[in-house]
Amino acid sequence: MSVQRRELRRRLFELAAEQGGHFTAAQAKSLGYSYQAQAHHVSAGNWWRIDRGLFRLVEWVPGLHDELARWTLWSRGRAIVSHESALGVHGIGEFESPRVHLTVPPGFTMRDDAVTLHYAEPPGDDISEHTGFRATTPLRTIIDIAANSPDEDQLARAIEDARRMGLVTHRRLRSRAEVVDPRAALYIERTLQRAEAS
Repeated sequence: MSVQRRELRRRLFELAAEQGGHFTAAQAKSLGYSYQAQAHHVSAGNWWRIDRGLFRLVEWVPGLHDELARWTLWSRGRAIVSHESALGVHGIGEFESPRVHLTVPPGFTMRDDAVTLHYAEPPGDDISEHTGFRATTPLRTIIDIAANSPDEDQLARAIEDARRMGLVTHRRLRSRAEVVDPRAALYIERTLQRAEAS
């Protein structure tokens, strides 16, 4: 392998390492991989084609949340992992969903059967950075879940997990929910009152 090809490969690996092993065709092109070279790497088995214009390195050993980086690239960096998917990122609660939940800006037009889209633009304080993707913070995630009329026992478990891990306080959760979503604030208040009474 030539020095130039080794350098190209090193730069691609460094980029992919920041994105859960994933990269786009445009990113590969900007590094110096022509579209013809990209097709060669797919047919040679060096890259997996995940979606149109989206690849993953074959030798990449997937981490726990690497798949979420794929959806960030799919959305061109506009999506934020949220709701049930963000609970999983933070390791709180027992909500499950067969789809990836993403919060995207109003006017976002892309669709995929594997994702559930929520439309909002959370402020920076409600977003946490992870390798290859962004997610709503535990506080914002619980509020988003509460806004969708959740099972109150599951909501109580998520709140208790987050409180026990030091990620939220009941006081902060109450006050932030009142600002973000009155409906969520109602569910959270009812859940907290039940927990405090038991």
